[in-house]
Amino acid sequence: MWIEACQEVDCFMHGLIKRNPGEPEFHQAVREVVETLMPYVLEHPQYRDAQILERMTEPDRIVIFRVTWEDDQGQIRANRAWRVQFNNSIGPYKGGLRFHPSVTLSILKFLGFEQVFKNSLTGLPMGGAKGGSNFNPKGKSDREVMRFCQSLMTELFRHIGEDTDVPAGDIGVGAREISYLFGQYKRLANRFTGILTGKGLAFGGSLVRTEATGYGCVYFCENMLHARGDSLRGKTVLVSGAGNVALYAVEKATELGAKVLTMSDSGGFIHDPDGIDAEKLAFVKELKEVRRGRISEYAEKFPHATFHAGERPWSVPGEVALPCATQNEISASDAQTLLTNGILAVSEGANMPTELEGVHAFLDAQILFGPGKAANAGGVAVSGLEQSQNSLRLSWSRAEVDQRLQTIMRDVHTKCADHGTEPDGTINYVRGANLAGFVKVADAMLAYGAV
Repeated sequence: MWIEACQEVDCFMHGLIKRNPGEPEFHQAVREVVETLMPYVLEHPQYRDAQILERMTEPDRIVIFRVTWEDDQGQIRANRAWRVQFNNSIGPYKGGLRFHPSVTLSILKFLGFEQVFKNSLTGLPMGGAKGGSNFNPKGKSDREVMRFCQSLMTELFRHIGEDTDVPAGDIGVGAREISYLFGQYKRLANRFTGILTGKGLAFGGSLVRTEATGYGCVYFCENMLHARGDSLRGKTVLVSGAGNVALYAVEKATELGAKVLTMSDSGGFIHDPDGIDAEKLAFVKELKEVRRGRISEYAEKFPHATFHAGERPWSVPGEVALPCATQNEISASDAQTLLTNGILAVSEGANMPTELEGVHAFLDAQILFGPGKAANAGGVAVSGLEQSQNSLRLSWSRAEVDQRLQTIMRDVHTKCADHGTEPDGTINYVRGANLAGFVKVADAMLAYGAV
């Protein structure tokens, strides 16, 4: 069966790459999923006969459009934007918008594909989608960002809706951008409805939404450790990134008794052997969220810390790694370095931050490895809770939302464990997440027939 499955995976990927040339990130995401699903599909011919894998790797639709806007010098600018509506078998499309020069169709397809499984794992009725633009908000004035967001929504609004597609924020799309987008939607549609998540608290947002992805990543890690009779308390933790996910992963890990040693941005990483405590984290929040400065300033502020330009933090010895920056930030070599240094657990706060060879190295070593589609599901989980609050026309307290988030992340862990437990008792969280996410969506697709 294993040899047949390998042959089927290679055959499947050959066809997928031929249909989707020049999209390496999408190819990587699909291969990681198909490698674990193929044996299951071969054992359950109803999925193979209905071409479920082929259908799940083909988006329902892709909307591509131009965004024309005027900068502060009166010059006309043009960017490209996309919305990849991947699969709505179990609920309306749900997934973020990303504004960054690196955004391509390949990246959005990989993110939308992962979102299908992630949203399925939460247990909430949400399909998978992703969107964004190659617009770079860095260095732009508030008025330029506003004009861009208004122009983008002028086209996007006709493709979304609270029962159709509900976008959220992602890299480059924070509270400011969501506010401008929602304001323009409200003006165009003449409706006040939960069409976007990540909104401000004054107009339908949810408490804990800002913290949700980072908190959820740590909650999932704690659940993995608890399954082995352990916890984060007293552990040394490596965190990459200094954005929203990283900031709140550091906050929650510290609250649970861990010592966080590192953070990073595109310029390099800081290593603080004394640990990034609440006071130091407050400095980083002000640095990144208010002044939009560089992480190197941390080492200038706190003399025991060191800054390592152009490097990632994976060479620092630690027991837990929380990659919270971007895709493919842990190479095969980085994974081996982490293992050599005695890493016990990796919980992915970012989307697909580990290269496929690195994933294989972690699985072969049988460390605790929480893939992004499970470990970073907290963000979309609270987005789903925001949708629920909007529909009910009420707001839950911070404690209520956080408790629901903890319950969802515990349930995600349980589903992964139920589908990924090996004969020797170890848990393959990659296989568990893929299978648990797949079965729910695939069974819905089977029920609908050939649509």
